[in-house]
Amino acid sequence: MTESATKLITELTMQALSKNPVYTDTFDEKHPAEISHIQLADWADLVLIAPATANIIGKMAAGIADDMLSTTLLATQSPIMVAPAMNVHMYAHPAVQRNMNELASRGVMFVEPGEGLLACGYVGKGRLEEPEQIVSVVKNFFERRSAQAQAPLRGHKVVITAGGTLERIDPVRYISNDSTGKMGFALAKAAQQLGAEVVLIAANTSLPSPAGVQMIRLESAQEMYEAVQEHWSNTGILIMAAAVADYRPKKAADRKIKKAGDTLTLELVKNIDILETMGQQKSSQFMIGFAAETDDLEQYAMDKLKRKNCDLLIANDVTREGAGFGTDTNIVHIYDRNGLVEAMPMMSKDQLGLYILELAAQRLEEYKS
Repeated sequence: MTESATKLITELTMQALSKNPVYTDTFDEKHPAEISHIQLADWADLVLIAPATANIIGKMAAGIADDMLSTTLLATQSPIMVAPAMNVHMYAHPAVQRNMNELASRGVMFVEPGEGLLACGYVGKGRLEEPEQIVSVVKNFFERRSAQAQAPLRGHKVVITAGGTLERIDPVRYISNDSTGKMGFALAKAAQQLGAEVVLIAANTSLPSPAGVQMIRLESAQEMYEAVQEHWSNTGILIMAAAVADYRPKKAADRKIKKAGDTLTLELVKNIDILETMGQQKSSQFMIGFAAETDDLEQYAMDKLKRKNCDLLIANDVTREGAGFGTDTNIVHIYDRNGLVEAMPMMSKDQLGLYILELAAQRLEEYKS
């Protein structure tokens, strides 16, 4: 407990209710052979902070260690889960949002706060999630860890595309987009972690190759299509996380185009739609598409899922802070043919990649049965 927490409920009351020792003072060593905050940090399988105030979230982001809780948090190597609770305006404050983004990028998990009447009298987002729901989230975390240990994708080949394709105008210029490939690389690491044979097809990214993954680096949409086709016959799961250019220059100049006049006209032609093409060809393959949108998220996501014959569609609003290209975090909605599967809170792309692959493994198992 923090000192502030003891103003609301005493240490003795918490000890009596929990039937466990309660720690509040970094210097109050209960056992002479142990340093309490190190012993607790090493002992934990998961550290859950509930409720988590704006203050402790800020301390965590800055690496401050000035009490028992913050000191233990710096010492632990265990996963950390945070359940925020604060006034709606505090929760939306740019500093708090920045701190949560920073923590999520480090792999800290968040239990999304609820909406409703707050202690301050306001109504809005910031209310501590119900204890039963927090317990459910913790249970799911340990169930997922157990499933991961069983390597549920062993025997499956997972092909993942990543990055933004690059379409040449001339030897020194090209058309591309803002994709860095971070989401695709996170998915590749997750698939490998779950036991799959992984092929990562990446365009226009400087990210290092993930360990244990077959890596194919290329430039254009056409090259990416050919690489996907090459592995298609024995692909179990195809994940199209790449931002594939819709158009390319009709003719790429073999020499640098020299500046002449006030305007330059480029004629563009449509690239092959890799996801739609593979959706038309698929037999037993499980296909996951991505959609980066700026408005009407659900409408566009469901339309794309059905047109391209996907099994799952991962959609995000790239205008939201903490989501989209170049960030270490993401905020997505997952859809299947029946509609929304889950609206995910902000989390690191590594965490999200693992969640998506675990969901795919679960769906594959359901299809078998």
